Parts: sequence; structure tokens; C-alpha cells
Amino acid sequence: MIRVQTQDFDVGTEIAALRAARTDIGAIVTFTGAVRDQDNTITEMTLEHYPGMTETELERIEQEAHARWPLQATLIVHRVGTLQAGDNIVLVVTASAHRDAAFDAAKFLMDYLKTSAPFWKRESGPGGDRWVEAKADDEAAATLWAPRKDAAE
Repeated sequence: MIRVQTQDFDVGTEIAALRAARTDIGAIVTFTGAVRDQDNTITEMTLEHYPGMTETELERIEQEAHARWPLQATLIVHRVGTLQAGDNIVLVVTASAHRDAAFDAAKFLMDYLKTSAPFWKRESGPGGDRWVEAKADDEAAATLWAPRKDAAE
């Protein structure tokens, strides 16, 4: 399941809803991203997206995670709009019978969200505004998930 929304989320409530009446889940991995004010340079972050296109793309990457790993459930909640330092931005939850699949799928989804998801982030602070670019470390991490050339042969 995916949601793009302006309102905050509660991690505990989201996990409880995901595992309600489920006994087949043995591992749940969560990642919560927040607006970080590193060195008092960010007061707020504005996240923009194209409604419809963003949800379709997040559903596609979520389906890819399910194709790669034996997952019982997944959840991606991504906020848009203007957020303050310390606010939640994103929640990724993966659930599987075993921990390896849940950890790997969560990392895969986060690497995608950091590098390729159709969101645009603008940070604002005392020094002005700037658009946020994917970092080289994030790009390098995402390459781990690219299909191998020999896999198609």
C-alpha cells in the first residue's frame, strides 16, 4: 500500500494496521525519515510532486519489491507540502516471514525513494532556498539493485 499525503503519520498506528489479524508475519522492518536541521541551516522543507504520476510510480516500485522478495506486506507513506525541521517525511514498512527479505526490501525501497522517486525537495533556511539533489552515496547504493546484465541471458 502507498499513500502520498500532507498530514503526519504515527508509526505505531501504521504498523498495527499493517499486521492486524495477521499471523504469517515474522519480521517487520521500518524506516522513518525526518526533516533534519543539520547545523541550524534548515528551517523547513517543501516537497512537491505530480499527483497521479507519483502514486503510479510508487506502486510500480512497491510491486517490484514484492517480485524480488517474499513479502507479506509493504507500506510507503510519503508526505508532501511544507514541513518543519523535525517533522516526519517518509515511512517505509516491509513485512515478511523472515528478516532478510524485510531488511533487503526496505533498503531497496529507500534507495529508490532517495534517488528516483518523483518528488522535488526544496530546503529553506537562514541562507536562503536550495533544491535538494540526490547524493553520490545514495546513487551508488541504488546501483546495487540494478538488474545484472547476465540475469537477462
